[in-house]
Order: sequence, then C-alpha cells, then structure tokens
Amino acid sequence: MLNVTIDGKKLEAKDGETILQVCQANHVRIPTLCFHKDLTPFGACRLCVVEVKTDGKWQLASSCDTLVRNKMEVRTNTDRVKESRKLAAELLCYKYPSTKAVRDMAESLGVEVPEGKADGSDCILCGLCTRTCHEIVGVDALKFLDRGLGRSVSEPRIEYIADACIGCGSCAYVCPTGFVKMEASGDRRVIWDKSFKMTACDKCGRYFAPEEQLKWISRKTGVPMSKLTVCTSCR
Repeated sequence: MLNVTIDGKKLEAKDGETILQVCQANHVRIPTLCFHKDLTPFGACRLCVVEVKTDGKWQLASSCDTLVRNKMEVRTNTDRVKESRKLAAELLCYKYPSTKAVRDMAESLGVEVPEGKADGSDCILCGLCTRTCHEIVGVDALKFLDRGLGRSVSEPRIEYIADACIGCGSCAYVCPTGFVKMEASGDRRVIWDKSFKMTACDKCGRYFAPEEQLKWISRKTGVPMSKLTVCTSCR
C-alpha cells in the first residue's frame, strides 16, 4: 500500500491507482466528463485537475491519468484548482453552449452560463464511445480522428465504421451528452444512422439484441446461435 496525503488527510492507496480513483474511493468530489472507471483515462475534459507537490512545488495535473506515488501530497480544492476547472468549463460552454451536460457542469463550477435552451447534444470529444468500443466491446467501429502530422482532419471528430458496428449500443450508454442516439421501433434498432434487425427472445418474445451482435458473440465464444436467443430475464 502507498501513503498519500489529500487535502491534508492521510490516506492509503494501491499501487497503480490514479489520484482520481483514490479521491472517489474516499468521497472526495472531482468533476469530470470524460472518465469512466472501466476505461483507460483520456484526460480530455481537463475538469479533474488537482495540485500535486513535485520537487517542492505545487503543480496542476489531471487526476484521472496521474498515478499515485508513495508520500504524494495532493490538493483538490485550492483557488488555483477551482480557477483551472472553471476555465476548462468555460471553454466547453463557449464551444457547446446548448448542451445540457456541459451547461450543468459549468454552472456547478461557478461559470455564468449564457441564456438559452439546453436542448443541444453535441459531441464534446470526450472519447468515451471510442474507448468503450475498443476496450470493452472489441469491435473498433469508432475511431477518434485528431489533428496531427499526416492527417487531413481540420477539426477532431469521431469516425463511424458501419461495417464493423454490431449495434450493441454501448457507445450510446456511455455518451455523456446524448450525441450518440439509439432508437428502437418494432424489430429494428437504429444507431449512428445504421439500422439493425433485432432478435426476439425464444421464451418471452421480447426484442432484446441485434442479430449482428449475437452472431459476433457466437463467433468470438464458439457458443451456437441457438444458445444465445434467450434474453437475460428468461435465462
């Protein structure tokens, strides 16, 4: 176990844990829009900054991807931290002024949110959908296109690869703004403008999963399709 001091309180942490993980485990509130406990940290929103004492000096660092070190000192609620988080929220709000999740976060951090309806659902490039598709689902139907050498992308964006998508809906589940939309009607599910035929449960008749998703699971696990056509409620 590692010893760490957060806001003057001595705590224990496991080797390999991040500052954010330790804070969450000890009920220290850290704001974030791009973090999920089951995904690799991305550090995109910059809302989770804290101060870390390094070589005798306090420096700002994103808590989601900064690993705890033994005898580390961390401050989470200083004026400098608050100002940095507020600035990050202001920038997000300036770029996505009608997106509810952004407006709510900005207001909670002291930003004067402009008047207007919170009816937007912009992609804030948090990377949650791409990481989920790659790390959890494993189909890589979403890719994060960023700026950089050799890229012809003028602005970062999410690329959808329809041929790889199995319609599982995991990306819609983790999306914090509602940008990724999933709609169901009868025996069809539509996500990213692609329509998937749903499978009805052999026992209750409820449509519960896209055929493409079940076929993919069958290929990956070797379990016959006939064994996968019963919903979780009826198993």
